[in-house]
Amino acid sequence: MATSSRRMRAVQYDKYGGGAQALKHVEVPIPTPKKGEVLIKMEAGSINQVDWKFQKGVARPFMPNKFPFIPVYDLAGEVVELGRGVSSFKVGDKVIAINFPGGGGLAEYAVAQASRTAPRPPEVSAAVGACLPIAAVTALVALRTAGVSLDAGDGGGGGAKKNVLVTAASGGVGHFAVQLASAAGHRVTATCGARNAGLVGGLGADEVLGYATPEGAALRSPSGRRYDAVVHCAAVAGLPWSAFAPVLADAGVVVDLTPGAAAFATALRQRVTFSRKRLVPLFVSPTKEDMELVAGMVAEGKLRAVIESRHPLSRAEEGWARSMAGHATGKIIVEMGDEQ
Repeated sequence: MATSSRRMRAVQYDKYGGGAQALKHVEVPIPTPKKGEVLIKMEAGSINQVDWKFQKGVARPFMPNKFPFIPVYDLAGEVVELGRGVSSFKVGDKVIAINFPGGGGLAEYAVAQASRTAPRPPEVSAAVGACLPIAAVTALVALRTAGVSLDAGDGGGGGAKKNVLVTAASGGVGHFAVQLASAAGHRVTATCGARNAGLVGGLGADEVLGYATPEGAALRSPSGRRYDAVVHCAAVAGLPWSAFAPVLADAGVVVDLTPGAAAFATALRQRVTFSRKRLVPLFVSPTKEDMELVAGMVAEGKLRAVIESRHPLSRAEEGWARSMAGHATGKIIVEMGDEQ
C-alpha cells in the first residue's frame, strides 16, 4: 500500500486544554510504517481517561511533546502494510495494539510497533478488541501486582483465595478487574454507583457497595471482610491512605491506578518503615503477551467488555465529552467504518 500521497480523516488537537471543543477534524497524510512497525486500517479505538488527562496537561510538556497530536492509544483494525523487518504479521491480519506515547487512534489509519500488536481472534469484534489493551491489561496487571493469583500459569502471587476490593467497579478498568478476580475464585467486593449495582453483581462481585451508602463511603464490607488486595480505579481526589488502612488485612495491598503526589509519598514512607500494609502506585505498559491473554479470554467467553457508547469518527468529540464527564459504565468506543 503506497501511503505517501494518500490522505485520511483524523481528529486532533493543537494545544493543551480545551476539552472536546478543541478537537479538530482534519485530513492528513496516511502514516508510513517505520522499521518494526505495522500500519493498521482502523476499525475502532477506545477513549481512556489518560487521553483527555494528557490533553489537559497533566504530563506537560512531555506528553504530548509536540502538536498537533492525534490522540487515542487503543487500536483495533486490520494490518495493511508492514514496516521493514516485520515477519510476525501479514497484510490482512486482524489485530489489536497499543501505541503509547504516539497515539494516533482517532484516525482512519494508525501505526504501532509490531512488538506491541497482538492478533485479534475472529470471535472478538473490533469494538470489543479496542477495549482491551489499556483497560483489560491494566486490570490484569493490577491484580498480579496485588498478589492475586488469576491462573496457575499467569504469574500472580500464590494460589490462596483472597478478599479483593475493586473501586469504580463499573468503569473501564474496574469491570474487567471484577471479572478476572471472580473467575479465579476470589471473594470480590466492589464499589459503584447505585444504578450499576446489578451490572457489577452480574459480572461476579459477591458484594456491591453503593458510593452513597455509609458502607460504600467507608469501603466497609457488609460481611466484615478485611481486604487482602484493593484495585483502586476511582479517580477520587483526596481519598487518603487512611480510608484504606482500617479495612485492610494485616498484609493488605492497595494498587492505586490514579496516583497523585500523596500516593507516592505514602508508598515511600511505607517502604522505609517496612510496613506490612502497602500502597503501590501503578502505571501499566501493556505487553503483546498480556493483550493476547485477555483477547483469548474474551474469545473463550471467560471475559466480556461492557461498552457504554459507540461514536463514529465524525462525532468523536461526543465520546470524548462523555469520558470527561465521568462515571461511564464500561468503555467508550469510536468506530471508523462506513458512516450512515
